[in-house]
Amino acid sequence: MIDFWLAAGLLLLVALSFLLIPVLRVRRAQLEEDRTALNVALYQERVAELQTEREEGVLNAAQLDTGRAEAARELLADTEGADAPRESRLGKPLPLLAAVLVPLLGLGLYLHFGASDKVELTREFAQAPQSMEEMTLRLERAVAAQPDSAEGLYFLGRTYMAQDRPADAAKIFERTVAVAGRQPELLGQWAQAQYFADGKKWSDKVQALTDEALKLDPKEVTSLGLLGIAAFESERYQDAIDYWGRLLVELPEGDKSRDALQGGITRATEKLQASGGKVVQAPVAKAAALLKVRVDLAPALKAKVQPGDSVFIFARAVSGPPAPLAAKRMTVADLPATVELGDADAMMPQLKLSNFPEVQLVARISRAGQPTAGEWIGRSQPLASSTTAQQQLTIDSPDK
Repeated sequence: MIDFWLAAGLLLLVALSFLLIPVLRVRRAQLEEDRTALNVALYQERVAELQTEREEGVLNAAQLDTGRAEAARELLADTEGADAPRESRLGKPLPLLAAVLVPLLGLGLYLHFGASDKVELTREFAQAPQSMEEMTLRLERAVAAQPDSAEGLYFLGRTYMAQDRPADAAKIFERTVAVAGRQPELLGQWAQAQYFADGKKWSDKVQALTDEALKLDPKEVTSLGLLGIAAFESERYQDAIDYWGRLLVELPEGDKSRDALQGGITRATEKLQASGGKVVQAPVAKAAALLKVRVDLAPALKAKVQPGDSVFIFARAVSGPPAPLAAKRMTVADLPATVELGDADAMMPQLKLSNFPEVQLVARISRAGQPTAGEWIGRSQPLASSTTAQQQLTIDSPDK
């Protein structure tokens, strides 16, 4: 902070110079005025002496005139170059008072509206913390300086969890949700912290948080893991196996937590079998479908379409509802183009590509921008929804 205050002091000196320089100029003008008054007094005294000598007969009239002229020349020589006297309407006290008040007022305004704490935090964050306690202290100060920073709140909550402070973490995650909105990941973190803060006792609050998180995102990993832990602790081993099995599918290969998670599933399976129960395997989810297709325009049609015409590319079930299962939109100017149609592009959640064994690819040009009717169309032969090879689709026929 030393360089900051040095810069502030330099700016303060510049500001004071604008106030004090006029005061110094007035003082110099006053000195000039006093010197001019002294010269005038000396001139008047010299003229009086000449007049006395004339009356005594020492000087004649010509000599008197010559003496007066000489005294006048000396007066002009002494006052030559002096500025005209200036009048100050403000007076001297006001600029001096302002010179004192300006620094005090500036300092007060900076302490009230400034951000010296954030400047100091920025300097501290430029250096790596030496301990977990130092990192926690920095995060706490950052949150105090920026209480609306969702990122700062989130990392502080995670740090509290790493330090086995779940009660503090639960409060911070609650604030994070209030700032960033009810996002599934934040709800899961809040539920986890609240569960451990309550001494690993399941509550209606934790249940509501996990339910909301999984409703927004059925793959939310923290909620799945927490529900598995709670089920295991309450000896609901089949539920624990189901939740942890769903979580295991979401974890990427090579994730260090996969081994621990698989170990938990194994222990839950052993306890379930030891109690006389039978493990019910969850149905294996179908692999998500993803079709890659390159769409082009027949050469004979290039002169008959306009660059701004809409192009709708979609897949529909060969045996099933007529509604498109997945769709993309572009313009003629974008052709040729390669697009991907998958479960993520489903028009409705229950109508996914992977739910139908055979589909047909369709590309339609519509000048009016209507996906159900247009001028030109291209269709593929039926193909399996599990096809991975890139398909070629050419728009070459009138849309009837």
